[in-house]
Amino acid sequence: MAKLFFLLLLLTLSVTAADARAETPDRAIQAFIGSEMPASGAPGLAYAIVDDGRITVRAYGHVVKGGERKVAPDTPFLLGSISKSFTAVAVLQLVEAGRVGLDTEIGQYLHQFADRPSGRITVRQLLSHTSGFSTVQGNAGHQDDSRTTDTLKQRVDRIAQWVPATTPGTRWEYSNANYLILGRLVEVVSGEGYARYVEDHILKPIGMTDSFVSDGRVHAGMARGHEPWFVTKRALPRHATVQAMAPAGGVVASAGDVARYLAVLMNGRDDILSAKIKAAMFRPATVQSPYYGFGWFLDPQDGTVFHTGTSPGVETLAVMIPARKKGVVVLVNASSGIGFGETLPLRNGIAVRALGLPIPQPDGRWFQKFLFVAMALLPVIFVACMVWAWFHRRELRAKSGAFGRFSLWFPLIITLGMTVLFYWYFDRFFGVSLATLRLYQPDFAMVLEASAMTGVLWAALRLVLAYGDIRGRSDR
Repeated sequence: MAKLFFLLLLLTLSVTAADARAETPDRAIQAFIGSEMPASGAPGLAYAIVDDGRITVRAYGHVVKGGERKVAPDTPFLLGSISKSFTAVAVLQLVEAGRVGLDTEIGQYLHQFADRPSGRITVRQLLSHTSGFSTVQGNAGHQDDSRTTDTLKQRVDRIAQWVPATTPGTRWEYSNANYLILGRLVEVVSGEGYARYVEDHILKPIGMTDSFVSDGRVHAGMARGHEPWFVTKRALPRHATVQAMAPAGGVVASAGDVARYLAVLMNGRDDILSAKIKAAMFRPATVQSPYYGFGWFLDPQDGTVFHTGTSPGVETLAVMIPARKKGVVVLVNASSGIGFGETLPLRNGIAVRALGLPIPQPDGRWFQKFLFVAMALLPVIFVACMVWAWFHRRELRAKSGAFGRFSLWFPLIITLGMTVLFYWYFDRFFGVSLATLRLYQPDFAMVLEASAMTGVLWAALRLVLAYGDIRGRSDR
């Protein structure tokens, strides 16, 4: 899914259209939020703008849909994959200290990888997503999110047993697995837990006082996530943060704190990292990753450096233009639907207005809306076909000969085949597992599964009506 969001963001930031920079950015953003936020269905959001070290923070809406508590400038949100940049900073701090080598194989640091196919992956390849681990492999960790007592070590021990999907160093493919391994690297080399290291060496030095790292506990002050649910949004139950996923997506921070972090990365000074290695974060890490540095996506066309974050119920965006020392972070406590209630236009619209980039024209998302409606109607159509089959059962029983038998059995063969492909090969077709889709778009996952099941039931009912014992009783 991350690759899809990356491509959509690149498209959005590069589309040229009418320039609306005549308004002040703040007024333009406020007007845009007033019109777009209701369409997104998001209960609340916060954003912050960095301009040469000066920070402006704004907050809108509510922490929980229908609740009284409003989102505030200091409300912490789960950052999702923006957290990978924090892990990259932690690793690069150890590189600058001479304790980690960028081109050293991970098996030299983590014994569980030694003598395994993945043991020859280098630290640079992990940072740049050229390790060979696939997006699907990386998303497998989300299926374990209910196991909140897991340690990072336990997750990485399981990853060490995997065989990379492709040869390390040969192609770019975004994978959460890479940054879980890097988080464990930080623990082993530093001798500190990942959360403690990041808080002591990154958050505290920057002054991120409203931020922390997922620790397996419930934090009532966090913005509550909301998932898409048939054109609307519903609040997720408040649950514990997932400690073991922290290096890939578990940093929790307010918009103002993330803005402070972006300001430090762009200040050109030696502090949490040297100015030299900060600049290296914003350059391609390898030949195979021309659009990814160390923990950041790169867009050479407009000079932006960015990362999205997608967690169940929360979506985030951070964008910088390092040459201008400008940046913006947008945090939204809702996941996008398919065509309906999407937050991508809201997040990107705030970002381009804050940075003075060309404002894209809305496309209406008609294909996505058609897809969702069509899939939602398919189970209804199959049920209607079952009713039709019941009232036309004599016609089904009258089928004879080779063609008649073929017309009776072919629908079952097709629907069973599609169901098998759906449940066992979904990830190969869509790049994300069905279990992961249930976390991010539960309504769409439900209609897909309902379509598969009702299709098989319809085909099976036709055969029962044509050959079953009900034949002799129902027509008397």
